[in-house]
Amino acid sequence: MVKEIKEEGLEYIYYEGELYCVILRDNYRSDSIAFFTPNSFSQQLGFLPHKKGDIIKPHRHQISKREILYTQEVLYVKKGKVKVNFYNKDHEYAGSEEICGGDIILLCGGGHGFEFLEDTIMVEVKQGPYIGEDDKVRFDGVEGSK
Repeated sequence: MVKEIKEEGLEYIYYEGELYCVILRDNYRSDSIAFFTPNSFSQQLGFLPHKKGDIIKPHRHQISKREILYTQEVLYVKKGKVKVNFYNKDHEYAGSEEICGGDIILLCGGGHGFEFLEDTIMVEVKQGPYIGEDDKVRFDGVEGSK
């Protein structure tokens, strides 16, 4: 796995040239709006700082048919500590990263599993509709092996 740190608090994790995740750490700071994902991604991850008194004019989004080929997930760790294990397309372990309270991760490639290192609360955002267990391919990984 290759970790590319764009700036403090912003990490891109690659495996064999494929982007597996974007991690926005709790310590990320900026005074300007920034999006960290390509326009082609079905989940967009951005940082939107605003000052008291700023206004976003009312708007709605146009109806636009989109084709989603791969589910991408955004996880916000509200509290706790999680080890995220990454897997390649052949279900082989590719590496891991720890995320902590306040961190946000966009899972956008490969497979993944989780080990909870502390009591943890996460919030997940992903595309729907969810088709139940048929939505996932489950396999054995390194989770729980000591």
